[in-house]
Amino acid sequence: MEEFNKEFKNSLTTGYLDELYESRAEYQPQLLFNDKSSGKKVLSTIKHELDLCQEFWFSVAFATKSGIATVMNTLEELEQRGIQGKVLVSQYLNFTQPEALKTLLKFKNIDLRIVIDEDFHSKGYLFKRDNHFNIIIGSSNFTQTALSTNKEWNLKVSATPNSSIYKKTYNEFKTEFDNAHKVSPAYIAHYENIYKSAVKTRFEQQKLSIVPEKKLKPNTMQLEVLDNIKDLRKKSITKALLISATGTGKTYLSAFDVKRFNAKRVLFVVHRLNIAKKAMESFKKIFGSSRSMGIFSGVEKDSNVDFVFSTVQTVSKPNYMSIFGKEYFDYIIIDESHRAGANSYSNILNYFTPKFLLGMTATPERTDGLDIFDLFDHNIAGEIRLHRALDEDMLSPFHYFGVSDLTIDGVEKDSDYFRHLVSEERVARIIDKLNFYGTDSGELRGLVFCSRIDECISLSEEFNNRGFKTIALSGKNSESERENAIEKLESEEYLEKIDLIFTVDIFNEGIDIPKLNTVIMLRPTQSAIVFVQQLGRGLRKVDGKDYLTVIDFIGNYSSNYLVPVALFGDTSYNKDRIRRLISKGNEGIPGASTVNFDKISKDRIFKSIDKANMQLKKDLIQDYKLLKHKVGFIPLMMDFIEHGSRDPILYVDYSKSYYNFLKDIKEPIENLNPDHITLLEFFSVEINNSVRVEETLILKLLLDNDRVTINKVQSVIKYEFGYNSTKDSIISAIHNLNMLFSMTTVNKSRISLFEKTGFKIVKIDNELISKDTTLIEALQSETFKSFLKDSINYSIYNFTQDFNKSIIKDGFILYKKYSRKDVFRVLNWDQNPVAQNVGGYIVSSDKSNFPIFVNYHKDEDISSSTKYVDEFVNRHEFTWMSKNRRTLNSPCMTTLQNYKNGLRVPLFIKKSNDEGKDFYYMGDLTPIDSTFTETTIKDDKGNNVSIVKVNFQISHPVEHSLYDYLTHDR
Repeated sequence: MEEFNKEFKNSLTTGYLDELYESRAEYQPQLLFNDKSSGKKVLSTIKHELDLCQEFWFSVAFATKSGIATVMNTLEELEQRGIQGKVLVSQYLNFTQPEALKTLLKFKNIDLRIVIDEDFHSKGYLFKRDNHFNIIIGSSNFTQTALSTNKEWNLKVSATPNSSIYKKTYNEFKTEFDNAHKVSPAYIAHYENIYKSAVKTRFEQQKLSIVPEKKLKPNTMQLEVLDNIKDLRKKSITKALLISATGTGKTYLSAFDVKRFNAKRVLFVVHRLNIAKKAMESFKKIFGSSRSMGIFSGVEKDSNVDFVFSTVQTVSKPNYMSIFGKEYFDYIIIDESHRAGANSYSNILNYFTPKFLLGMTATPERTDGLDIFDLFDHNIAGEIRLHRALDEDMLSPFHYFGVSDLTIDGVEKDSDYFRHLVSEERVARIIDKLNFYGTDSGELRGLVFCSRIDECISLSEEFNNRGFKTIALSGKNSESERENAIEKLESEEYLEKIDLIFTVDIFNEGIDIPKLNTVIMLRPTQSAIVFVQQLGRGLRKVDGKDYLTVIDFIGNYSSNYLVPVALFGDTSYNKDRIRRLISKGNEGIPGASTVNFDKISKDRIFKSIDKANMQLKKDLIQDYKLLKHKVGFIPLMMDFIEHGSRDPILYVDYSKSYYNFLKDIKEPIENLNPDHITLLEFFSVEINNSVRVEETLILKLLLDNDRVTINKVQSVIKYEFGYNSTKDSIISAIHNLNMLFSMTTVNKSRISLFEKTGFKIVKIDNELISKDTTLIEALQSETFKSFLKDSINYSIYNFTQDFNKSIIKDGFILYKKYSRKDVFRVLNWDQNPVAQNVGGYIVSSDKSNFPIFVNYHKDEDISSSTKYVDEFVNRHEFTWMSKNRRTLNSPCMTTLQNYKNGLRVPLFIKKSNDEGKDFYYMGDLTPIDSTFTETTIKDDKGNNVSIVKVNFQISHPVEHSLYDYLTHDR
């Protein structure tokens, strides 16, 4: 307790007296706010505190269903662990939602009360820990926007049980709570009438206060696209493709551009009549009566109007196209342009010659090989993808819940069996989760995506037998049947309205259901594109919808890794990046949306990531072709970065260089000689892998200069990255560039790559670095030079991205992953040591560094004498064991005990061997002198063997999300 009080006082000193005073961050007072640029959310702290608390108390004026949806999984876990909580809300202004009260009442561990008569307006959150309390007081109510997007200020402080601030806060809460009304189903039924009346009154007041409707104007993102189209036209470009997520106002944007263009005659082509009619209504809001408009489809054939809205099925027929001259329309808009490869669309594009052609689509990427971009000469009008649209509040927020599949009699069923489960058991599971998560308003309007038609029909029947009103639809149903079902789903008439549409092979795209508030996924995710399409069905904003509920049933599918790819919009297929996104959770999701996995489903996704081969040739080729279609030329590595595609290092991992990959798929590029190919492979794999920037920067400078000084390299690094690179690091980088660090085996002898190749790459004379003969000769080839430059640019870009997100400490970026070989390179070792000599740690020959490598969750089948206890004591302290048969007098342990002689002890950890060969850099360690202990461990024969145990202080307290990821066993 004495140590705790000391640390606590130190943290108060940092928080209130001197920010430079070193102390534990977790006890320091903090200002909590939402900041989309950094991903900070008040919600993250609330969830973290709930995860670690022993009891909690909430006192908020307003609680909404959307706010509770953000922590549903956390509250469920607390209930399962028996963690008790008290929640106090108010009836002030009748803003607290009945659905919020109903949801909180589901949790048996929560005592829920409401202040009825007072102007109760507090916002406070109190959490009990082992030996202290954390208190959050400020402006955030229990709503999704207050916790994620609004401008809010909240102060978080820590206090001991004997402190005045804790006692006053708790006593004030207790007084209000004891005097408040206990919430019951009967109270909620009574309050629901009051709430509905208040909502109606507010709506009527808003109608009275509304000023005459203003002219519609483009929003910020639409203006950005409009200006881009304007710039394209200045270059005499006559066609372009707009990529914009469903619900982001593509139709209005096209109308704004038509107005800018001052088009006299316009053709708007869609694939469904109801969409044509909606598009015409949108155009009327922009143009009013200044242009005549009509429908050209089916029985309606309005051709003598300024703006024609037609279905492709009609206007593509030669006899109808001939009604209009080839140059009749100034401006043609093709909606859902990803369909434009069909013959009917081709007929239109081949016949008409407008002054400007605009294609619009949410999903231009095609896996069938069709190049949609080519139809628009690879001109991109603009991109408004899902995550940017969410960030700009153009779409409804969503709350995603990844749910593990069914267990019967305590036995987990595999993915195949799950699809064929007895319907009664399966339906009970789905209904249970549907009832638990609920919807924003309590009223259900949902789409259920199934994997098979018979499953779809059977589930619909089972739901109907249980009192739901549902319909099953597939590709076999007519257009009118589908539209009729959608009308019923959105109907406000009780007798007509249905709750759910079960579907299997339709509704991924091309439909508009604004009132949809629930999406249920009962099929494995096999395509990130399809996942986003299905999610997007419910993201259109509409009055009365607060958010979309998404429930995804996750089985043992090998493709589960595609779920986070789709949700977080990271199409790099970089395993570590995807793992970190899942671990960070809602910080990686823009706006008020949240992503929540139960423990089993999260574990399944992590395992899927571990096992996934992100370098399958067919996947690499597919993404390469998609990008090539988009840009219209052979893309280089930096083009993948610019367009947010697959991480191009995966092509290097597969082929040893990006050049090799292009040759492998028979792209028409110049042949390099074998030595140049080998040199490019070396640069791609060993140098430009973003581990250290020194080597890459030297290459970059030498491409533009005959020679460069060590001082110049250091000054550029200082200017670009803000840290001081040592002369030793520069010399080490030159050593590495000359192939002296990397080792290989030839005829059972271990030699350097230089000894194998004889390549002379760079030389140094009197601190002057210059190109040597091999590099000079290779650079005579423009092809070699181009690919080397691209590799350099990629490496510097990637290093910069990692550098900007974290802290660099003497060459290592905190929480970046490094292989053992990378570690020795950054530590300036002359040669990469033999792996078996390293194991869990190794001491450098000059005793300047002692890198430690930890496999946190060790395999069960390893030798007993290597089952070392290496683990975090907490986020600040790590306990560790030496190799077996070591004593305090062993040379390596003597070196460690003499750490004050300038020994550096960097710590590297990976969760398990399933993650691969790379380790997270966790910071540098300082041994705690009093903890050096000589003890024993059992070997495989049960004999005691000596071992040394020691605790370390970690230079930086471990980031919460990474700490949780590493320490939680799967």
